[in-house]
Amino acid sequence: MSCERTPWRGRSSRGERGVEGAMPDASNKDLPIDRLASSRADDRPRPGHRDGIWPLVSAAEMQALDKQTIEGRDVAGEILMESAGRALTQPTLRLLATSGRSERPVRALCGAGNNGGDGFVLVRHLLAEGVAAEAILLGDPLRLPRDAAANWRRLEKAAVPRRVVDPERDRVDWAALLDGTSVAIDALFGTGLQREIGGGRAALIESVIAAREHGLRVIAVDIPSGIAANTGQVLGCAIRADCTVTISLPKIGLALEPGRSHAGEITVARVGIDDPDPARLPRVELWNALAAARRFPARPRAGHKGSFGHVLLAAGAPGKMGAAALSARAAARAGAGLVTLAHPAGLSSELSGLCAEVMTEEVAATERGGLAAASEKAIEELAASREVLALGPGVGRERETIDLVRRLVARVSTPLVVDADGLFGLQGRLDLLYDREAPTILTPHPGEAARLLDCEARQLNSDRVGSARALATASGSVVVLKGAGTVVADPDGRTLIVPTGGPLLASGGTGDVLTGVTAALLAAGMPAFEAAGLAAWWHGATADRSDRKAVGFGLLAGELADALPDAAAEICRSLSREELDAALDLRFPGP
Repeated sequence: MSCERTPWRGRSSRGERGVEGAMPDASNKDLPIDRLASSRADDRPRPGHRDGIWPLVSAAEMQALDKQTIEGRDVAGEILMESAGRALTQPTLRLLATSGRSERPVRALCGAGNNGGDGFVLVRHLLAEGVAAEAILLGDPLRLPRDAAANWRRLEKAAVPRRVVDPERDRVDWAALLDGTSVAIDALFGTGLQREIGGGRAALIESVIAAREHGLRVIAVDIPSGIAANTGQVLGCAIRADCTVTISLPKIGLALEPGRSHAGEITVARVGIDDPDPARLPRVELWNALAAARRFPARPRAGHKGSFGHVLLAAGAPGKMGAAALSARAAARAGAGLVTLAHPAGLSSELSGLCAEVMTEEVAATERGGLAAASEKAIEELAASREVLALGPGVGRERETIDLVRRLVARVSTPLVVDADGLFGLQGRLDLLYDREAPTILTPHPGEAARLLDCEARQLNSDRVGSARALATASGSVVVLKGAGTVVADPDGRTLIVPTGGPLLASGGTGDVLTGVTAALLAAGMPAFEAAGLAAWWHGATADRSDRKAVGFGLLAGELADALPDAAAEICRSLSREELDAALDLRFPGP
C-alpha cells in the first residue's frame, strides 16, 4: 500500500559468517564452540506466521517465553544473548552503509541489564567485520546480570574498546561524542522498563534525539529505550530509532503509537526462543495483507443479491443525514447485497448524497426531527428480515432517541453494529449489551469509549489494548477502538492491533464509513471478531492506498467509501503474490 510503510521481516537478520569465525580468539573460551554454533538465529517460519498473523507479546509474556526456552529446552541464556547480538549485526552494517558517516565508529550505548548484554555481543561481531566499534556501559559492571557480565568479560579479554560511565556522576559531553559517531546502538533499556526515565540517562536520550537531527543513525535493540513494551507510551523520554531489531517476537508497544513512530523500520530477529501457546497466553495479533486477503467473504459465481446479506441502518437526524448516507454507501461498496436506510420522516430532501442503490424507509420522527419512540415497532419489523442492524450514525442525542436506542438494543435479536450517537445513548447501560444473545460490535472513538467506561480519554489512550478489552468484557461485545493503531477486542481477550490507516482518516464521516463496512461484512456471515478486524484493516488500507496521491489530508469520506472495491482487489491480489514468502512481511505506515 503506502510506500512509507515499515516492514516487519520475519527472518533472521544475521550475516553469513558463523559465530566461531566472528569472535576474537579470547572471547571463545567461556562458551563451547558447539554451543555457539547452535545459537544461530532461528529463521524457520512458524505455523502461526505462515498465514500472515504475528502474535504480539507483552513484557511479561516475553520473559515467560525466555524462561520456558532456557529451562524447558535446556538452552543457556548466554546462547540466546549470543544469537540476539549476532542478529543485530547485518541491520547495523546496512544502516552504517547508508549513514554517510562510515568513517566514524559505531557506539553501543548499553544499560546494566540483558539489553546491554546484547549490545556487548554486537560490538564484538562488528569488530570481527572490520568495523570500528565501542561499548559504553552506563552503570556498574559489577552489577550486571550473569549473561551480560560474561559478555562484558569477553570484551575485556579481547581488549575491545569500551568505557564505563556513571550517568548521574560523570560529566560527559554527549553531543561531542555522538557527533563523532556513525551509528548509535540503543541498548539502554529493554522491555522491562516500567518507570519514567530521568537524570543523566534522560540527558543522554535527549542528546541522541538532537544528534539524529544532524545525521546520526540509531538502531534500537528490541524496543526503543523509553517506550513501554505493553502500551507504546513514552516513559518520560524515548529514543527515536531509524531501525529496531526486536528479539524473537514483536512487542505490543511497537504496534501502538507513539511507540510505532519511535521504532522506525522494524525487523524481527528469530533467536530460537519458543513461540507463545495461544491457549495459554492472552492473544494479541497483527495481520498483514495475506491475513486480511484470506478473510474476505467468498463471492460464488452463482450468488445473487440475497446471498450477500441485507443491511438495515437506523440512522440520521436533521443536519446529520450525511452520516446516514455515508454508512449506507459504504455498506453497499463493501459488498452487501441489499442496503436499507430507516430514517426519520421528512428528511428525504437531505439525502442527495445517498447512492441510488440504497433503499429507504421513513419512520416516525420526534418534534425536532430525530428518530422517535414510535419508530420502534417499524425498525424491529424491518430488522427481523435483515441480517444486520447498524444503529447510531447521525441519530442525535434527544432524550426520546436515547430511549429508543436502548429499547432496540434490548429487544432486537438481529446482529448489531452500534456507533456514534448510538453509543452515547448506552452510557451507564452496558448491561443491555451484555444481555444480548446475537453478535454485537461497538465502534467507538476514544472519547466515546471513555464515556462508556466512565474514565478520561487520556487514561484510556494510555493503555489502548487494556481499555478495549475492558469495554469488550463489560459489554459482552466485540469492540473496535478507533484511533492511531485501532484495537479490536472480544470478550474472551482475543485482540487485534490494526496496522493500516493514518492521518487521512482524520476527517468527518470516515467513522460512518467504517460502520457501513463492518455491517456489510457481518451481514455476509462472518464471525463478529473477524468482521470487525477485516473492516478496520480494509478501511485503513483504503486510506493508505489513497495516501499515494495525498500528503496526509484531502481525502473525503465519500471518496473513501467509493475506493473500497479497488482497495479490496489490491489486498486480495497479495494472496497469490505473497503466499510463499512475504506472508512473513508485516507492514506499518511510516511515522
